[in-house]
Amino acid sequence: MRNPRSRAVRLLAVVAASAMAAGLAAGCSSKNQVPSIGYAVDATIASYNGGTTLGASTGTAAVFARTITGFFYTGPDGQQVADTDFGTAKEVPGEAQTIQYRLNPDGVYSDGVPTSCNDLVLAWMARSGRFTKPGDRGPVPLFDAASTAGYADIERVDCQPGSRDATVVFRPDKRYLPWRNLFAAGQMVPSHIAAQAANVPNVVSALQSGDSNAIGRIADFWNTGWTLTPGKLDLARFPSSGPYRIESFSEKDGLVLVSNERWWGTKPATGRIMVWPKNVDLKSKIGDSAMGVIDIGTGSVKDLNLDGFRVENRPGRGAEQLVLATGGVLGSVDMRRALALCVPRQALFDKLGKVPDAPKTGLGSAPLNAHIVQQDSLFYASAIGAADKFGGGDVAGATQAVGASKTPNPTIRIGYLRPDDRRAQTVAMITEACKPAGITIVDAGSPDFTPAQLTEGKVDAVLGSTAAAPGPAGSIPGVAAVAALRTGSGLNFGRYGNGRYDAITDQLAADDSSTTQLNRLTDVENLLWAELPSIPLFATPRTIAFGNGLQNGISAANQAGSGWNMDRWVLKR
Repeated sequence: MRNPRSRAVRLLAVVAASAMAAGLAAGCSSKNQVPSIGYAVDATIASYNGGTTLGASTGTAAVFARTITGFFYTGPDGQQVADTDFGTAKEVPGEAQTIQYRLNPDGVYSDGVPTSCNDLVLAWMARSGRFTKPGDRGPVPLFDAASTAGYADIERVDCQPGSRDATVVFRPDKRYLPWRNLFAAGQMVPSHIAAQAANVPNVVSALQSGDSNAIGRIADFWNTGWTLTPGKLDLARFPSSGPYRIESFSEKDGLVLVSNERWWGTKPATGRIMVWPKNVDLKSKIGDSAMGVIDIGTGSVKDLNLDGFRVENRPGRGAEQLVLATGGVLGSVDMRRALALCVPRQALFDKLGKVPDAPKTGLGSAPLNAHIVQQDSLFYASAIGAADKFGGGDVAGATQAVGASKTPNPTIRIGYLRPDDRRAQTVAMITEACKPAGITIVDAGSPDFTPAQLTEGKVDAVLGSTAAAPGPAGSIPGVAAVAALRTGSGLNFGRYGNGRYDAITDQLAADDSSTTQLNRLTDVENLLWAELPSIPLFATPRTIAFGNGLQNGISAANQAGSGWNMDRWVLKR
């Protein structure tokens, strides 16, 4: 196997793939390689731009990690790994935190335009939070960014238009420890396409000139110009910087990725990947001999027959949870507490969240008792004391909290993306558990559901994974989990806002001393269990299946999904 993007991952992939393929090696010699591999994943395909709220909340990272590349990508265990095919990044000494980026001199988009530091400038512009326009209640962001985490701490990006080099300098009073999450796969969209749409020479000159109208036009395109609609793609808008490029997107054939002829790295092992999103009839697709990889929520498809696949059921890095509105019926803390008290968290884990052969400790070993601290963190056990009172099924406590909220006959609509049998069962169990407390639960799942319906007031809670994602979610750095509760964040669909939370998470991102981490994580979990902007349930269980004859498949139960190394897949039948 080639170096997929780094020496560390090469060693991992060689070991893992060799183990997986050991039993196949002798028998595959007489078989033919399948020219096209089907990949079913329960993300939705909505945007090419993983930096937007739409892209981040629907699963762009799980679909386009090998199409829109960056300086880092999420590896199979949820860690950030350097992608040296794209370029290099290193922290250098300085009074302020400073990162030097150097793009690969051979880097070029599939339309022939070289990659450049202009792309970093666009990512920073869009996600810095600096650019606003007047709104009814004060300034609102020009860019619909999923999160400004890290980018908001950057003072400037030094870039000569078209250069392969950039220097990113953080504000003197800021430090951002998880900087490897910046300018990563899915976030580095082609700036020259935005510049063309905005009718400016390049995004750097538009920024330097301070032309607010030009920046506004860039923002308008960045927000919606890379939205994906089946059968209605102008492929010129979607050039690739990875081993695959988009060939087509339709209801019939799904998303078709083909080898990018201009890719400067090792050619993909299979020239065509057909990506099938959440709303596909998966049972019928499994009958297709080209289906090679399936990556979905465990139990989400009822009676799914995976004979002919090597199946892994494992706890995911994402956090299954209820994301709650902070207005409407759940506007009071008492009403949110009532729901948290009656939700049967232990019973839900036992029936729906516990994978076979669950570990005794760590990820997936018990109900999730933290909002942003992960179960395999060294700080987890010390930070979760406030969760003790929310084991679930406390009808008396929930009834009392309903009374304190002064909410007569509360009805709570829980939305999620259908079809999803496990989440339907989750809502049914919550319905039965909360009924004796006088709380009516309505199953508001739908095939066209998006987390934005929570912000719009169409539902009162979202059932999903980290940051309300319907499919692959979560990472070791946990940036999305933190961002989903920060004031003003695009991923904060419940519109929770607490300055103390924001200040604590700023400190956590800047100070890696164990004492600070332990104390502040305990503080933040105490705060979140008191205010309940969300109710954690369990580590989202994932079912990842590789078809017989599929080589080099390495499961990844995180935001990148198991397509993280799709350019190495080989299917022989």
